Amino acid sequence: MTGTEVSGAAGATFPAIVPPDVQARRAAEARQHQLTKPPGSLGRLEDLACWVAACQGLCPPRGLERARVVVFAGDHGIARTGVSAFPPDVTAQMVRNFQAGGAAVNAIADSVGAGVRVVDIAVDDPVDPADGDPADGDHTADPAARIPASVRGRKVRRSSGRIDREDALTAEETVAAVAAGRAVADEEVDSGADLLIAGDMGIGNTTPATAIVAVLTGMEPVVAVGRGTGIDDEAWMRKTAAVRDAMFRARHYVGDPLALLRTAGGADLAAMAGFLAQAAVRRTPVILDGLISTAAALTAVQLAPGCADWWVAGHRSAEPAHTAALERLRAEPLLEFGMRLGEGTGALTALPLVRAAVATLTNMATFADAGVSGGSDADETAG
Repeated sequence: MTGTEVSGAAGATFPAIVPPDVQARRAAEARQHQLTKPPGSLGRLEDLACWVAACQGLCPPRGLERARVVVFAGDHGIARTGVSAFPPDVTAQMVRNFQAGGAAVNAIADSVGAGVRVVDIAVDDPVDPADGDPADGDHTADPAARIPASVRGRKVRRSSGRIDREDALTAEETVAAVAAGRAVADEEVDSGADLLIAGDMGIGNTTPATAIVAVLTGMEPVVAVGRGTGIDDEAWMRKTAAVRDAMFRARHYVGDPLALLRTAGGADLAAMAGFLAQAAVRRTPVILDGLISTAAALTAVQLAPGCADWWVAGHRSAEPAHTAALERLRAEPLLEFGMRLGEGTGALTALPLVRAAVATLTNMATFADAGVSGGSDADETAG
């Protein structure tokens, strides 16, 4: 099945994905055996370095100097049913917090030298008609509290639908959201990004993400649903019922990613799917974050088969559906810290590992360069 066959719309049709460079990977693997260490002694760092070399088509690879995380923000109608520990208004408040540099993703990004961009794809926030969206205008809103127009440039709608009883999006909005994610990926790569991360912000977003993962992996709702923002037992039961009902509505769309995103997803998830697939089109490596981005990734691999070769899983979150999604992608996470915040924080925390992997392959001396004996006695020499 090709991207053209499943998309049904030009905005969500992806070209054939070119895999990472096999010759560069082989060269990187050969170089690993020439470095001043026993073969395999750096464990997964060696495979990571070879993956980056293959993505860049270059051995030794260049350092990753311009990593970018894009936080896709969107509200979900299901949040108003009490499936989260926080009210829906927090989404818009957190978008402004991102802009002010006060969120966890900002703090971690600053510490690892990555850039942060936030995109309002479906935040339920009033905007000024003068900014070009008269249908959503609200003259009573405090202008100082509004999300900046620059952040709203890719907005598809205000909040996705309540997925337990209605579609999250229309068919046209689904395609528009995927296209928006593609456009953002292009903008970031064209601006020089050499590694991308898809972050998320949306109260209630683990509910549609869990529904998508459960539909695609065959999980039972009671097994798939986690505690999200730290919900109590009553909220967990409401969330489980919502996931169950959303799965029932979406049960026929296992092989149709656009229909699945339309029925049980949301604009933010659709945009992330487009973003992740387009990163592969642009031959740019990606570190996947937690449940939300990985749920989007499961739909992206249907939209653009082969794109998963351009991704590595940053961490395993505390959400049970995330493990199922990683297993479906055959992705082994780099970290297991019990993180469940989202925003791209888990992927950013793993970024230094990927950079360290590249540094070892690129900057270490070979046995010949260092005048160190290698060959069959390399273990004893380096040990």
